[in-house]
Amino acid sequence: MPRLSLIRTPVTIDFEGTQLEAEAGEPLACALIAQGELLFSRSVKYHRPRGPFCLTGGCSNCLMRVDGVPNVQTCTTLTRAGMRLERQNSFPDAAIDMFAANDLVFRKWFNHHEFLAGVPIIEKVLLRVARKLAGLGELPDKAPEEVPPAKSEELDLVIVGGGAAGLAAARRLSERNVPYTLIEREPVLGGRLISSAELGLGAVYQPVATQVRLGSTVLGLFADAGRPFLASLWQGQLHVTYFKRLLLTLGGQSTLLPFENNDLPGVFAGRALARLIRRHQVLPGERVACVGELEEARALARLVTSVGGTAVAVGEEPLRAHGLQRVTGVTTSKGRVDCDAIALCATVSPSFELARAGGARVVWDVRHKVFVVEADASGRTANPNLFVAGEQRGPMSAAAAAEAGMLAAEALATAGVAS
Repeated sequence: MPRLSLIRTPVTIDFEGTQLEAEAGEPLACALIAQGELLFSRSVKYHRPRGPFCLTGGCSNCLMRVDGVPNVQTCTTLTRAGMRLERQNSFPDAAIDMFAANDLVFRKWFNHHEFLAGVPIIEKVLLRVARKLAGLGELPDKAPEEVPPAKSEELDLVIVGGGAAGLAAARRLSERNVPYTLIEREPVLGGRLISSAELGLGAVYQPVATQVRLGSTVLGLFADAGRPFLASLWQGQLHVTYFKRLLLTLGGQSTLLPFENNDLPGVFAGRALARLIRRHQVLPGERVACVGELEEARALARLVTSVGGTAVAVGEEPLRAHGLQRVTGVTTSKGRVDCDAIALCATVSPSFELARAGGARVVWDVRHKVFVVEADASGRTANPNLFVAGEQRGPMSAAAAAEAGMLAAEALATAGVAS
C-alpha cells in the first residue's frame, strides 16, 4: 500500500529474507503496514492470524522476532538500518500454519485443559504438546547484554504523560515557575494533539528539554517504607524515582468491540488508524470501514477521505469481519461492505492502574461503562499528593483534557505536600 508521502530518510530492513525500504525512526509496525504487510504472527493458543491493533504498546498483536529476540512490540520499536524481522508462533510459516486447523476441527469451542482429560498417559502427552505449541516464540539467539544498575533519584513534582492534559499542566506550571519533570513513553510529545482525528486541536507545547524524559516507560508505582516511587525504564537503565507530588495524565487504552472475527489483521483501533495517517503518513487500505461510535467515526472518516481514501460503513455497528489472513469486508447492522481495513471507533478504557496503585479510588462510570479514577474538580484523588487529569477520569475531548490539566497544575502550584 503506498505511503502518503515520500520517505525522507530511507533505510533497508530484512523481513523474512525480503529487503524492504522504510523510514528511519518510524515504528517497525508502520514500516510493514506501509508495505502492505498486516499478518505479523499467529496467536499463542489457536494460531489465528494476528496483526497490529492499537499501535501504542497496549496489546500483544504486533509481537514479532526482531534481531533474534522474540516478542518484540513492533509498534513501539523504532526502525534502524539492517534490522531483521521474523513472524513467530507458526509452523511452517505464518501464511500457512498447520496448527491453524484448530479453527476447522473445533469450530465452536475447545479447551485443551479438558480435552481427553483423565485418560492415562495421553493426558500428560497432550498437555506437553499444548504447552509446546502455545509458547511465545523461540528463545533469543544470544544472551541479553548486561544492564547498568538502577539509578535512584528524588524529585519534587512528576508528570507522567505528555499528551493534551500533561502538556497543558506543564505550560501552567512553567508560567508559575514551579519545577517539574515530565515523563513520556513516546519519542515525541503531543499524544492526541499530533495523532487524533479530532478537529480544532491545539498546538503542542514544548517544555525545556531538561524537564522532559522522552522514551521513558513507567513500569509501576510502589512504596518503600512509606515513600512512594516510580519505577521507569529510560535510556536502557532502570530509574527509581522518589517523588513528593505526582500528576498522572495517561489517557486510556483502545477497546476491542465484540463481533465475529474481530481479531483479523486489518482490524485497527480508530485512534490507531488516525495515528498511522497523521504521524506516519500511512493509510492501511483504500476502503476503510469506520464503524462504532458515530461522532468519532465521522471524524475519522473525514481524515481518511482527506488523504484520498474511501470511508465506508461510517458509524455502523460491526457484526462480522470477513477474510482469512486479513480483512476483506465487514458485515454491519446494515449489511455487508467490502473494505481493506476496519477502524473501531469506541470509548477508550481509562488507564487507571498506576493511580490505583498510588492510593486513588477507582469507580464504575455508568454513563460510559468504564472504570475511571475518582477525583475532585482539580484532579486530586483520595491520595492528596496524587492528581489525575484527562481521560483517566473518563472519555473526553483533547480540549477538555487540556482544561483538566491546567486545573490540576493550578492546584499543584498552590498546594503543599500532605503529610
